[in-house]
Amino acid sequence: MAECSPGDPAWLQPGTLDLCALLLASHQRSFGRPLIPGRGLRLLAQELFTSEQVVLAHGCGSDPCLTYANRAALWLWGRPWAVMVGMPSRLTAAPQERVARAQALDRARADIALRGYSGIRIDRQGRRFRIRNARLWCLRDAGGHDRGQAACFSDWCWIDPPPKSGADRFPSLRGTGNRTW
Repeated sequence: MAECSPGDPAWLQPGTLDLCALLLASHQRSFGRPLIPGRGLRLLAQELFTSEQVVLAHGCGSDPCLTYANRAALWLWGRPWAVMVGMPSRLTAAPQERVARAQALDRARADIALRGYSGIRIDRQGRRFRIRNARLWCLRDAGGHDRGQAACFSDWCWIDPPPKSGADRFPSLRGTGNRTW
């Protein structure tokens, strides 16, 4: 386990570092390439959290809760870590989109991974956005036990009007999400 300081943010706490290691190793096994290239768990966790690619993970169970959301995900859904992590992951989608979301997660579970997923999600204020070409994968520990699922994507756009204020925009997303469909 990586060293941790008492003042470290939640995404650098020991449990989250362990989850990052699982998330990264499972992605490598599922897709044959690293999600974030590099070495050293703490540095990889920092890179993962600050990545412009949206990354989320949830645990197991009939109504799994989010266990990880990087900065891009927190911005896109408009929630802080303390609210987003622990929230039932189904709430990332509008009620009418949840069946399609669950079916995609079931396909990813059956196949261990899924490429090219597209779907509609909602932010905290109910604004809809479309995600495209997402990767979904199962989180499996070294013993092959199911520990949840993860998703990542960088292709998304607002369906409903985007935030108007420049302060609402995530400055380093280099224009993704500026389109409205």
